Amino acid sequence: MAIFDYRAKNPQGQTVEGAVVAPSESVAYDTLRDKQLTIVNLHERSKSTKLFSFEIFNRVSVKEQVIFSRQLSVMISANVPIVRALRILVRQTKNVHFKMILSDILDEVDGGAKLSAAMARYPKVFNTFFVAMIRSGETTGKLDDVLIYLADQKEKDYGITSRVRGAFIYPAVVLTAVLGVGVVMVVYVLPKLVDVFTQGGATLPITTRALIAVSDFTRHQWYVLVILILGIIIGFYFYRKTVQGQRVLDIFKLRIPIGGRIFTMIYLTRLSRSLSTLLASGVPISQALSITAEIVGNHVYREILEKTIREVEDGNSVTTVFVKSNQVPLMLAQMMSVGEQSGRLDQVLMKVAQFYENELDGLVRNLVSLIEPLILLVMGVGVGFMVSAIMLPMYNISNAIN
Repeated sequence: MAIFDYRAKNPQGQTVEGAVVAPSESVAYDTLRDKQLTIVNLHERSKSTKLFSFEIFNRVSVKEQVIFSRQLSVMISANVPIVRALRILVRQTKNVHFKMILSDILDEVDGGAKLSAAMARYPKVFNTFFVAMIRSGETTGKLDDVLIYLADQKEKDYGITSRVRGAFIYPAVVLTAVLGVGVVMVVYVLPKLVDVFTQGGATLPITTRALIAVSDFTRHQWYVLVILILGIIIGFYFYRKTVQGQRVLDIFKLRIPIGGRIFTMIYLTRLSRSLSTLLASGVPISQALSITAEIVGNHVYREILEKTIREVEDGNSVTTVFVKSNQVPLMLAQMMSVGEQSGRLDQVLMKVAQFYENELDGLVRNLVSLIEPLILLVMGVGVGFMVSAIMLPMYNISNAIN
């Protein structure tokens, strides 16, 4: 498949521009002609442009995945052949990158491949959990129900992430504004007051001397600061790409004072719900644990699940590693043990997932309530420092003049 950029005239005589995905220029021409467009210019997009746009800008959002799942489910439940359903979705999809992916999937399925196998070629869009659920739907003949479930779960995951992210937007904006005001004071305002302080002959407090030192360094050696910040950002970027860096960062997420509890609830909810869904769909427990380990999103819990796989394959209980781990609440291990003994592990895990999701909602609400006084405290400390650094010397100078 290739992307063809076009300029054409619509039936109303207006000039329109866009892109169409097709295996050849002739097919692209026929596709546009079917849309009652008169071609003015049609050319294939260069590979460099495709690489630039795909890698940096074109991504498949959660919303687009949810819409795709729901629309495909509706058409399958209406007994529309899957090839025809995919062809309709390819025409309706606006995202060029997603359109190309669906076109390739359509070609694979039309050639006799299973939908799950075709989707597995695009793990950045359809993760292991998504593919495993599609495979189970193909096996049981309930693909439409599975697609609806996947859309619901993606919406839930997106909702949880959005709530947590939204809780940190307010403090981030306020702290950025405070930092911006501080930079303006240090770079532009304070240098003009230094001469006044020097001529006044008053003794400068330590806060003023520290602020003047920061101002001098920022104005005269700003390049050192820029190099240092860029070095930290680049170093962190490459370090987090390593296995060790990812593991250290994941451990840090679980141990930070306020956010650690929230991250723990997110991972436990994802672990419990995913494992429950896979087991309920008939996926063998070892394979279900392996898939859950890939999508849980944290190296600590991934290692726990990988150790659990080895224990299960050796004939031991699924809770052996969970009971010994400090990162797993005792309640989860006990509930899993009850579910394993009663043969209802999937149902018990779903109840646990709902419990942790409710806990997460409460934590996010409490975090929002706690952030406002913390922000006021930080702003108060910052304002107090600025007042002591700038107003006190002026007060001392006025006393010396009097």
